[in-house]
Amino acid sequence: MTQEVITIERHILEQERAHPEATGVFTSLLYDIALAAKIVARETRRAGLVEILGLAGRTNVQGEAQMKLDVFANETLIRINSYTGRVAVMASEEEEDIIRIPEGYPTGRYVLVFDPLDGSSNIDVNVSIGTIFGIYRRRTKEGPGTVEDCLQPGRNLVAAGYVIYGSSTMMVYTTGNGVHGFTLDPEVGEFLLSHPNIRLPEKPKYYSVNHGNEPYWTEGVRRFTRWLQGLDEESPRKPLSSRYIGSLVADFHRNLLAGGIFYYPADRKDPRKPHGKLRLLYEAIPLAFIVEHAGGYASDGTQPILDITPTSLHQRTPLFIGNRDLVEQAEAFIARYDQPST
Repeated sequence: MTQEVITIERHILEQERAHPEATGVFTSLLYDIALAAKIVARETRRAGLVEILGLAGRTNVQGEAQMKLDVFANETLIRINSYTGRVAVMASEEEEDIIRIPEGYPTGRYVLVFDPLDGSSNIDVNVSIGTIFGIYRRRTKEGPGTVEDCLQPGRNLVAAGYVIYGSSTMMVYTTGNGVHGFTLDPEVGEFLLSHPNIRLPEKPKYYSVNHGNEPYWTEGVRRFTRWLQGLDEESPRKPLSSRYIGSLVADFHRNLLAGGIFYYPADRKDPRKPHGKLRLLYEAIPLAFIVEHAGGYASDGTQPILDITPTSLHQRTPLFIGNRDLVEQAEAFIARYDQPST
């Protein structure tokens, strides 16, 4: 019997039937993001041929050198979503301020936040990279969108997802009704459902962390890592294998499918980044929304990521994300060894 082929457009439309209030606009917004992903995937495959690899000669708001593909991905997402009337405002990791809808064009009911190209330091060495996004309903009732529309806790998300550009291109997203993965067929130019209803395996395989930062970790994080390795006197489990790519989307994607935990704790390595490296709004919150709907959990080490209300567009956060029992164990070690006594 021939296997049924389900495109991402069909899947989004079927999901919408459970949310009639979306009235087609939300469906179109998700498909716009999929279109942007196809364009970025095309350029990623051709990168070495069209001289798009390498530095663009400018830095982003984080003070980090932008790669040429970074700039391309950022501009693609902005262009595709600026004129449709579906979003009120956008925010990007690459932009200092919010991205307003151009004057003369309609504003919509949704807010789009995104990291256009996560893991861009790996572009020139052909390691998997990705796009992360989250969608909120706007808080303001009308007119141009505002910063306040963007600074919402993750519990308010209506959808979140990521695209991973690697040996194949996959888009994974959730609207709160299961986590679903789609693989891009380059010959037909369409995302096809390949991973329906993704759930974290009960038995995790991997832990992912940059051991190079270990000298700057707190005692709680060090103890937790030894526990994962089976070296702590309290370790009851079979040791997990260490796997770390250094591209958040790639590490997260592997652990989502195979089970495990990724963590990037706060450390003392860079005094300018006392709360860790990862961005709350563009990276941690969308992935936390995804992992929770796949049966997992995300924390900053003391509280759920989804409960944190951002106070600035580029706020940073520690992140522990993956199988719930592993993340809760990290919280327990941090509470025991790092929290000040009362």
